[in-house]
Amino acid sequence: MDFSDKTFSIYFDEEFGIDIDDEKYKFQGTSKGNRLRSLIEIENEGIVSRILRSLWDYRASILEKRGTIDDASLSELYFKIIYKLEGAVETANTDALENFILNETLDELIASIHRDISADKPQAALDRLHTYCMKKFSHLVSLRGEVCNQNEPLNSRVGKYIKLLENETDIHEISLRIMKSSISIFDAFNDVRNNRSFAHDNEIMGLHEARFIFDSVSNILRFIRSVEANHFGG
Repeated sequence: MDFSDKTFSIYFDEEFGIDIDDEKYKFQGTSKGNRLRSLIEIENEGIVSRILRSLWDYRASILEKRGTIDDASLSELYFKIIYKLEGAVETANTDALENFILNETLDELIASIHRDISADKPQAALDRLHTYCMKKFSHLVSLRGEVCNQNEPLNSRVGKYIKLLENETDIHEISLRIMKSSISIFDAFNDVRNNRSFAHDNEIMGLHEARFIFDSVSNILRFIRSVEANHFGG
């Protein structure tokens, strides 16, 4: 690699949002190689596999410029490690999120959630997922000629949307019951956002619980997206 200490730091900051100069990555030494080894040892499989793939691509670009042929056996061994790491990753699914309006703030909000989930940091994504839901349900209500007040909590927006939907769409009783029960889930989500996320100086939710909450809210959003598609024809 052709990294200097400065470009090494810039690379990790811009590509992964990681401060490779942090003291926690120096317990094996302060060289670039030792800091990378320390990161590999302490970070989760998802971010490590992303970094290893990115570094391999960077290395390949250098070899290509030099007209150098890579070692096939080295490549095979390297990617065996990456595949093993990727097989251990259990990240949340972000396919329920959609750019439902043309809005730069919404675009960046969704991109930020994607970055946190790709790094297997659902705790960091919960605050922004809550913001996404606030925007999403306000939008769904506005499509029906109603408005949500700026200070109206998420569970109230969800309840207002479900009430409007119930009056206009033929939904099976059990589906409607599940949707109505989700109002209490979103009420609890308010508390998680305010007291167990990065929204404030909080004690953060554990990884597995955060992933479960993210997946559960996403499942509701995924169903609502299909209901809206059927109702509006796309």
